[in-house]
Amino acid sequence: MNVQREVSGEKFKNMKDYSYCLTGKLDLNLSVRINSLEWKPKRPHLDASTVPYSAEKRSPYPDLYLTCQVFAGDQALTVVLKTSYKPMTTKFTWNEWIALPIKYRDLPLNAQLAFTVWDAASPRKVVAIGGSTLRLFGPFNIILTGPQKLRMWPDCEADGSEHTKTPSDTGERDEMDRFEKLLKKLDRGDIPRTEWLDNQAYRQIEQIHKKLVAQSDKMLLNIDLLRFDFPVIFNEHEYEAKTQFSSSSFGGSAVNSIPSFPGSSTGNSIFTVEDPEMSRENPVEAKHRRLVRSHRNGPLDRELKPNPKIRDELAQILRYPPSHSLTAEEKDLLWKFRFYLTRDKRALTKFLKSVVWSDPAEAKQAVDLLPAWVDVDVDDALELLGSSFENREVRSYAVTQLRSANDDDLLLFLLQLVQGLKFEHIDNNFGESNLVAFLIERAVKNPILGNYFHWYLMIECEDVAVSKMYGKVSYQYMSAMTASGIQRRESLRRQGELIETLANLSKSIKQMRESRPKKIEKLREFISDPKNGLISFKPLALPLDPRIEVTGIIPEQTGIFKSSLLPLHLTFSCADGSHYQAIFKSGDDLRQDQLVIQLITLMDDLLRKENLDLKLMPYKVLATGADHGMVQFVASQSLANVLNENNGSLLMFWRKYHLDERSVDTFGVRPEVMDAYVKSCAGYCVIMYLLGVGDRHLDNLLLSPNGNIFHVDFGFILGRDPKPFPAPMKITKEMVEAMGGFNSVHYQSFKSYCFTAYNILRKSANLILNLFGLMVDANIPDIKAEPDKAVWKVEERFQLDLTDDEAIKFFQNLISESVSALIPQIAETIHGWAQHWRK
Repeated sequence: MNVQREVSGEKFKNMKDYSYCLTGKLDLNLSVRINSLEWKPKRPHLDASTVPYSAEKRSPYPDLYLTCQVFAGDQALTVVLKTSYKPMTTKFTWNEWIALPIKYRDLPLNAQLAFTVWDAASPRKVVAIGGSTLRLFGPFNIILTGPQKLRMWPDCEADGSEHTKTPSDTGERDEMDRFEKLLKKLDRGDIPRTEWLDNQAYRQIEQIHKKLVAQSDKMLLNIDLLRFDFPVIFNEHEYEAKTQFSSSSFGGSAVNSIPSFPGSSTGNSIFTVEDPEMSRENPVEAKHRRLVRSHRNGPLDRELKPNPKIRDELAQILRYPPSHSLTAEEKDLLWKFRFYLTRDKRALTKFLKSVVWSDPAEAKQAVDLLPAWVDVDVDDALELLGSSFENREVRSYAVTQLRSANDDDLLLFLLQLVQGLKFEHIDNNFGESNLVAFLIERAVKNPILGNYFHWYLMIECEDVAVSKMYGKVSYQYMSAMTASGIQRRESLRRQGELIETLANLSKSIKQMRESRPKKIEKLREFISDPKNGLISFKPLALPLDPRIEVTGIIPEQTGIFKSSLLPLHLTFSCADGSHYQAIFKSGDDLRQDQLVIQLITLMDDLLRKENLDLKLMPYKVLATGADHGMVQFVASQSLANVLNENNGSLLMFWRKYHLDERSVDTFGVRPEVMDAYVKSCAGYCVIMYLLGVGDRHLDNLLLSPNGNIFHVDFGFILGRDPKPFPAPMKITKEMVEAMGGFNSVHYQSFKSYCFTAYNILRKSANLILNLFGLMVDANIPDIKAEPDKAVWKVEERFQLDLTDDEAIKFFQNLISESVSALIPQIAETIHGWAQHWRK
């Protein structure tokens, strides 16, 4: 039970804290126990001619049953419920609980229980013996609990009306009422118990009760209501305030304002309710818009220029992030000055959002204006390929702008472009899609690009909803490779066979009920067998990294990792005589890891273009299926192992392998190692925060031989975390001590790199947000959970409304919060113990 604890107001200022529960928190059905009826029946004489059996033969105690029903405001809130049949011999007792079909949280303040006792006078006739109406809420709006004695009004049915004629309490009091009040106090603990004295008192009260009942001709009903540990107080259901809808689609306000009721606790507050017609277009506003945006006004609008105030308003609109919704007034302003805005590349996406595409005349004007606009950046072109823009000419314009991107840049967001095919609505008309033609053209020209394009298509072919469309795109791609592309088609086919063989091998290894050493032995035997075609084959571009040509797998350097999924550790022999190590995972969807690594690679490229190399190590990940894929293996150790083996000191570890006694400033460690550590710490702190990567612990932070820190395992992103109250980023006290402590020069450099990187990436926020926007239907687990909020969650972390100086202060607070957070430290300790016992 949710119980709120609150200090009493002025009236109770001298009392202790007052504990109570609100009815709105009680998800329980209203229940009442019918105990007994105190009544001396006086059966009237029944004429045998009027009933089918002789009244004289009946028992002196009639067959009674009781009905109850909940009323409020003269209206019945529930159906009538009644007690089961029980033969009455010496007294009228039921001792039966009745659960009414209404919950405490749904009870209004004027709720009443109406009880009526009925006598089955004959098989076809029932007579009301008496009725009573009980108000469920007493003084101070506290619900009644425990035993209750109700005055029954004879020969009538309980009416349950607001001004009832059958009230359960008439205000009359006798000696027994006083005793019952004292017994309730004793039951609540308000009166201290003394067992021997209480027993004496009970006997005396029982005798007095019998005497009063014998003398009284009243009819009384004894019931019990549910008891609670705390008083249960009525509270109104609090409705969430509705967002004020813009009037873009309906003139005026989208909500109706209703003044509060007199006497309400909210005073002069206003309730807002949705307008049921808000989704309908206001014909007056629509007519006005068509007149204002008519092609006749084109020559006049062409010469319009904004004044300084309007220029500021336009500049503010252009700074909005891609997910921001424009108001009707902002859309009209963008349309009015559309010709003036053609010289600003940032304005195109905002202008196209202001267009009513359902209006053919308006849509034609917008499309005709596209050639006059200055070339837009890649991030805006990507936004035009999202789900918000369906117009074929607009999407073709976006593809035209992408043609200026080189292959390296195109590879950075190829994953999103493949997802953008879902919004092309091409079905069978592939010839109308410029995006399909563009991607196939570039994939054919560049084998590296083509390799990844092929695998991105293959994994989408497993999705039943879009498999047909992606299958046709894949067929078009294969057909586009001419006679000189036969070798490439063959290479892609062999890659598919290799992946299929490894997937089947991984599954069979997991199904073996043997120890890990035995499984490794079986794995090596399988690879060593020439019949399986793994130990040696013709040079083949590795799917994970097509720049690498592999010629086989080395059995002796193959193993299985200690993990529940038993990933395979493979060492490929390369055509140039080198070796390439990779991990093959089966039973794991790597698409989320693939996305995170792609974004890390992109952010690293953005930082390098600003001459900031933070020594990041974005290893390669390729999802080759919905439940398997390949990951590049990077020689490294987990930070947890390094600290455990070196008394919690990274400096001690580095001095073993990178000792330089002359480097006093770096505490006897080679300067380049310390530099790589500090920079990579800063880079990953910023990027992991922006992507909301969760489940960060020292076992998924790895340390390379050269001092680079990098993160692995991205099962939780966008702020999701299996642990409560995670820190904004993973930076521990041990990591800071490796820099020389909180007052060291290296720690100050670390913070400076964080601030610089954060502000650089904020400048490219639109690009990153548009990439996320294209991934909403990509079956990425953490995006799929809340697709409508995915972009917003990333946007929130960029803090785009802050200046650069304000952003630095904001990030400074994040670092301080992360280093000093107590709960993440406790969680890390618990995780360490769990890993220790697991080993």
